[in-house]
Amino acid sequence: MSFPVQGQESVAGRKYTLLLTGASFASPENGWFELGCEKLDAVCLNRAVGGEAIANTANRMAEGTLYSLEEFEDIDVLVIMQVHDKDVFDESSLKEEYTDYALPFDRSNYAAAYDYVIKRYITECYNLQFNEHSKYFGNKMGKPVNIVLCTHWHDGRALLNSSIRKLAVKWGFPLVEFDKQIGFSKDVLHPVTKKQHSLIYAQDSQVTNGVTYGWHPQRGKDKYIQQRMASVFIDVMEKVLPLR
Repeated sequence: MSFPVQGQESVAGRKYTLLLTGASFASPENGWFELGCEKLDAVCLNRAVGGEAIANTANRMAEGTLYSLEEFEDIDVLVIMQVHDKDVFDESSLKEEYTDYALPFDRSNYAAAYDYVIKRYITECYNLQFNEHSKYFGNKMGKPVNIVLCTHWHDGRALLNSSIRKLAVKWGFPLVEFDKQIGFSKDVLHPVTKKQHSLIYAQDSQVTNGVTYGWHPQRGKDKYIQQRMASVFIDVMEKVLPLR
């Protein structure tokens, strides 16, 4: 198996190990995840790739290329920020077992791909109790499951944001509510520009349901939105990471 050089570091001396999967809003050039990991004293495994979707995450898990067995042992939290404006909760086509899904996934059903990723990760964590080479060998719960979901960076993607909340409630997962805590709302225009607030923080734009929103936030650890997102992310992680 091969893994990207970017987003890997030694676990030595770090309290935690966090793995992020996502697309262009989560890829390393953004900076929010890396800033968060620095503050949390965590190894930063950023496997987000621009242009990918939750289907790619599912396929990479199936191929064994999302994380190595050695990394899996140490991952404290799987963070998912796959935030295309799709329904990720629709239960009409979900399978009972993750092994029931046909592979590879395409992008026709985002809810099914999310379901696969979640069920497979939970299963892999549980089954470590049967692996004599694992530090969780003999532990009846296996490895503790800690999956954290994320909204879009602002509230313009209403379908995703509403359905990811339902998914978080269904599984009891923590949710990083970037959209509620980013500092502005799509429901009120900027008083000076008379346009969506998100536009002044973004490097490009996207039209959704006839409304022009900011698309990708300006990137880099020195950018305000990346720092704000890091702060929101850290706040959630400090509530869910085990004390060490």
